[in-house]
Amino acid sequence: MYCNKISYPILLNFIILIFILEPVLGQNNQNPKFKACEPKKCGASNISYPFWIDDEQESYCGHPNFKISCPDHKIPILHISDGDYLIRDISYENHSLLVTNAAAIYDEPNCSIPHRNFTLVGSPFSFSDYHIDLYFFYNCSLVPTQYFVFPILCAKTSNKSLSSYATIIHEGGFQFLNSSSEKCESLVGVPIEMDGGENLNTSMKKQYSDLVKNGFVLTWNSSASECTECQISGGRCGSENAKFVCFCLEGSHPKSCKHAPKSNRAMKIGIGVSAAVGASLLTILAAFLLFRRWRQKNDLHNLSTLISRSISPDLSMKPDPEKGSSYFNTPIFTYKELEEATNNFDSSKELGDGGFGTVYYGKLKDGRAVAVKRLYENNCKRVEQFMNEVNILSLLRHQNLVSLYGCTSRHSRELLLVYEYVSNGTVADHLHGEHSSAGMVTWPIRLSIAIESADALVYLHASDIIHRDVKTNNILLDKNFHVKVADFGLSRLFPNDVTHVSTAPQGTPGYVDPDYYQCYQLTDKSDVYSFGVVLCELISSKPAVDINRHRHEINLSTMALNKIHGDALHELVDMSLGFDTNASVRKTMTLVAELAYRCLQQDTDARPSMAEVLEILKEIEVEGSKVVKPGELTDDAKLLKNYPPVSPNSVTDKWASITSTPNTSS
Repeated sequence: MYCNKISYPILLNFIILIFILEPVLGQNNQNPKFKACEPKKCGASNISYPFWIDDEQESYCGHPNFKISCPDHKIPILHISDGDYLIRDISYENHSLLVTNAAAIYDEPNCSIPHRNFTLVGSPFSFSDYHIDLYFFYNCSLVPTQYFVFPILCAKTSNKSLSSYATIIHEGGFQFLNSSSEKCESLVGVPIEMDGGENLNTSMKKQYSDLVKNGFVLTWNSSASECTECQISGGRCGSENAKFVCFCLEGSHPKSCKHAPKSNRAMKIGIGVSAAVGASLLTILAAFLLFRRWRQKNDLHNLSTLISRSISPDLSMKPDPEKGSSYFNTPIFTYKELEEATNNFDSSKELGDGGFGTVYYGKLKDGRAVAVKRLYENNCKRVEQFMNEVNILSLLRHQNLVSLYGCTSRHSRELLLVYEYVSNGTVADHLHGEHSSAGMVTWPIRLSIAIESADALVYLHASDIIHRDVKTNNILLDKNFHVKVADFGLSRLFPNDVTHVSTAPQGTPGYVDPDYYQCYQLTDKSDVYSFGVVLCELISSKPAVDINRHRHEINLSTMALNKIHGDALHELVDMSLGFDTNASVRKTMTLVAELAYRCLQQDTDARPSMAEVLEILKEIEVEGSKVVKPGELTDDAKLLKNYPPVSPNSVTDKWASITSTPNTSS
């Protein structure tokens, strides 16, 4: 009995000592990823998440797509668009970086002329609002006199009668771009920056070499709070399987470290030693506290039992549903905020409407321009569509997908979704709608739209998501004609372990996979079919459905299949794009028509995947940059002949409207 009384203080003393010394001893078991991902310096730049330095850090220290190099520890270099770009400044606060083509500085300092087009396809970056394009025309037989140009005297050519020049193509000048490129051997476009929104005339007064060397700004999409929250908790930001992770001393966590930042090693050792010396003095106090805590716990248990018996469960407190900070990790807006942003949903601010709701232009108090979708009250499935779109968009980050800024609570008086505002309308508007005009959207721009749209769909499919409503009305354009794919109300998460999802017909007439009507099974090839219709619109400038056309050609997909199979492409394409005057345009339009033919096959197995479609489109763009001799036209313009003829029957006979069709089951 005496031995037992002695053993309790000794045991308690030992336990207290172990607990206090644990942080010090635990240093040897520190998470290796925490140490590996400490911020680095490259020259004068601080390198931290989402960036990581190749050959110095593991890829998990940043996002996989944000790899940079740091040769000789002098200046960070970003490899993008098949070239090296010097990172002159990084703003983690604004999610932006200033870059300059390394070749313009090092390889050709006295003749800063680019040799390849710059593209952001396949990268996580976007251009800033002040970006414009500088075009270089090489070895031209004619230099325009009605347009301001920069002569390029250093461009080498064996024919002295040919000239090269550079110019900035501003709004309204795309017809000039199309006609001028026909008189030149090659054309290259690169981005430049207008400082602080300076006007175009100011930029024109500079030397083209200075415009190139000054570089341009790239931005990236990222949650500003996720890394900040991790850092405040004492962690270091990183990623696993392309998803954000917070690396902490004791392990990895999805958002932040479980404990507050620990003090430095020396202080821990001091605390440990002091605790060891004073542990015996704490024994009595600890025993007293443990006893008192036991008594309190007993009393509270008895009290809570008594209360639970006397109070009805219906009177339990419930939180205010509109005060949640996020839903599916998406910020929550109050109805009042969005009502003010849209001037009480003023009809003059309507941007358009579709099968599920009306979209309004709005301006938030922080100055952001937004598009606010107001779901229809009479749509019985609006809650499901609302949750579906928020859930899917919260998982996605891609430069060619529209960003979801937030939404209202599910319990709000109305269901509202808040997106980034994309200012230049839809592809449909520019092809055959209110913004369509001959020469405005040139063939190179259309091909770029196809590539960026395909890139977005490849990303969706890689994320196990099927869009289900791919159409030109759901492809938005910014002022520089870069793509933002939108409208995910019909989209579906696609389980990894199945080959299809059974569902009732949904989508837009003219774009819906005909195989859908046979088995009501959804696959990623359904998006491929719809994208094939988009390709047909891009080459023809015709809408997907037009009841004014011949009954066998009401559906553009049917018309396109028959024209292509019948070697009558000239009856399908928009001739104003230069099909009959520009060899390069004719060649690439023909190749895109062939690709569309494959996408529109009734047999889903005969269609390519979206990844294959994207790869082919990129190859076509490269082909377009090559000079095509007139004699090569006949060989290059041969259309596909090894596919069966298609039925003239239009699938649109089953549909009564041309808007997305909500259904009663999904």
